[in-house]
Amino acid sequence: MNQIIRIGMDTSKHFFQLHGVDVAEQPVLRRKLRRKEVLAFFGKLPRVVIGIEACGAAHYWARVLGELGHEVKLIAPQHVKPYVKRNKNDGRDAEGLCEAMSRPTMQFVRAKTAEQQAALMLAGMRERLITQRTQLSNAIRGYAAEFGLIAAKGLDKIEPLLADILANETLPVMARELFAIHGREYLQLQEELKAIEARLMAWHRANADSRRLARIPGVGPIGATALVMKAPDPHQFPSGRHFAAWIGLTPKDHSTAGKTRLGKITRAGDERLRSILVAGATAVIQQAKNGRGRASPWLLALLARKSSSKLAAVALANKIARIAWKLLVTGEHYDGGRMLGASELAA
Repeated sequence: MNQIIRIGMDTSKHFFQLHGVDVAEQPVLRRKLRRKEVLAFFGKLPRVVIGIEACGAAHYWARVLGELGHEVKLIAPQHVKPYVKRNKNDGRDAEGLCEAMSRPTMQFVRAKTAEQQAALMLAGMRERLITQRTQLSNAIRGYAAEFGLIAAKGLDKIEPLLADILANETLPVMARELFAIHGREYLQLQEELKAIEARLMAWHRANADSRRLARIPGVGPIGATALVMKAPDPHQFPSGRHFAAWIGLTPKDHSTAGKTRLGKITRAGDERLRSILVAGATAVIQQAKNGRGRASPWLLALLARKSSSKLAAVALANKIARIAWKLLVTGEHYDGGRMLGASELAA
């Protein structure tokens, strides 16, 4: 056991497959553990480097094994896949992990603390409640349309629609009773969502990074909290371009034979974070088109150059991500006047 220098651990709900190598990179450990045996096994083992795929419960195991004195490295699954040989099984997965983590250029994921994961729960619960509210409001509109009752767009029209339905005595009794159930569920979702958003705003006001990022046009409190909660340590990125590429705001590169081929934006990073930044950029573009506020010359030139507002929104979201990275790394505050002056000089 003292010969082991590195262990790849393939995790699951109940079973954990280990693959360890020595200094000569020869396999010296192949073992399957039950969940209850993991802590006892690593508690007796001298300090070793452990590689785990950054998947469900990986951050928990990184914290627990780190407390035992081991060094835990989390690797994105897509970086492990090239090292998994044919005939995939748990043993090959653990072997691929052990091989991948030995590469000098491999990129690792920093383990999140329990507090960071609790904050992510808060953001995830808000997203889930919004999704449920959208589904329920669409169901109410769909059922109402079957009885010839419609309402204008907007969530603020749902409660008046329900009130009109309950007051309409021409509808069947069963239909009105079911609409009443939908109405109570909708009101409950609204109350729960308000409570969660209040806690999210409290978290935003208590976090200095989030408050600074919220001053960037197109970010706001929701975008700022998403950036702080979901993004990894910004110091891990060499530049803002790398940070924007991690989010997935750069075109997919498939160049070969000296020919540059750029496609659509990638699906890298967090999809929800990317959509929030693009939505914020879209709002900024709409304000610029409507003449509200003072748009930078860079943005006006971008809108004149791009054939589609969606392409411009992605480009602006890319710039917002790079600005956010700069503020997170340096600790500076966003200065709109300085940014506007720099844009005018560049123009």
